[in-house]
Amino acid sequence: KHTPEMAELNDNTPAICAEGLTKNFVSAGEASPTNRALDNVSLSIPRGCICGLLGPNGAGKTTLLRIINNILVADAGTVSILGLPVSMGTTSPLIGYMPEERGLYDRMRIEEQIMYFGMLKGGDRRRLREVMDEYLELFNLSGDKRRRIKELSKGNQQKVQIIATLVHEPQVVMLDEPFSGFDPINGELLRQLIERLNRKGTTIVLSSHNMEAVERMCNRIAMIDHGHIMLDGDLTEIKERYRDGSLIISTRGELHLPLLLDSGIIQSIDAWSDAHAQRGFTYRMTLKPDVPNSELLRVVSMQGDIIRFEEHLPSLNEIFLGITAR
Repeated sequence: KHTPEMAELNDNTPAICAEGLTKNFVSAGEASPTNRALDNVSLSIPRGCICGLLGPNGAGKTTLLRIINNILVADAGTVSILGLPVSMGTTSPLIGYMPEERGLYDRMRIEEQIMYFGMLKGGDRRRLREVMDEYLELFNLSGDKRRRIKELSKGNQQKVQIIATLVHEPQVVMLDEPFSGFDPINGELLRQLIERLNRKGTTIVLSSHNMEAVERMCNRIAMIDHGHIMLDGDLTEIKERYRDGSLIISTRGELHLPLLLDSGIIQSIDAWSDAHAQRGFTYRMTLKPDVPNSELLRVVSMQGDIIRFEEHLPSLNEIFLGITAR
């Protein structure tokens, strides 16, 4: 059984380090590689973070995850997990990887399936059963563990796949579209489980198109498009980098917009649809250059009570759309 002590870690050793990864595929009917899925990709994911791996369909996310998990071999470049070069024998037990596609055996029973995958990862049978029972209880599957996979709904199959990914207690977890097939209740259960694992020191990589979930859970983001890393870093710093200087203002009563524009200090103003606004009227405003925020406060307050005033930071979805559009 492989243990965390195998890797000689220091404070700067990342959970995942990919350097110069390139991967080409041969298209149908071609004799030589014509599709470059990854193009000199380098990425370092620190230990203990929750990192969102984002990108449009066909961007190279799945190829990157498969190379990290030693399912595919890169044409060039290297990958290490917790300081160890990727190999089936050494790093595989340290990783829990759940692909987007179902990887379960239809005729196996739930408990047999989970134990089978845990044993493949070098887990101790007694400990695997303890962890499995805990997760089955969490996902309300304790009474169904003798049922066969083919008898389960899509959502319950997803639960089994998640448990099979986590049962050997890996240090690095990679989940590809983990919320697929989940209703809001089970989605919240999974979110709480991921955050609990992270508090214990597990590094989590989430590949998902659910921008709201990624923004809520992740403290780091890596964005890939056309085989290149387009964005990589702390989520808060990224949002600061892409801020546009606009302000969000909510007032108790509706504002008279032409009068505000006549003040000469506002460059643009729009009604703002805000899912978190519970009352009043909300607007997004951009000031003309060199106009202080205090002047906007003064002008708006002449029309009514201000109940919210803050700088607008772009959502992860806005950043994603802006980068992929370019």
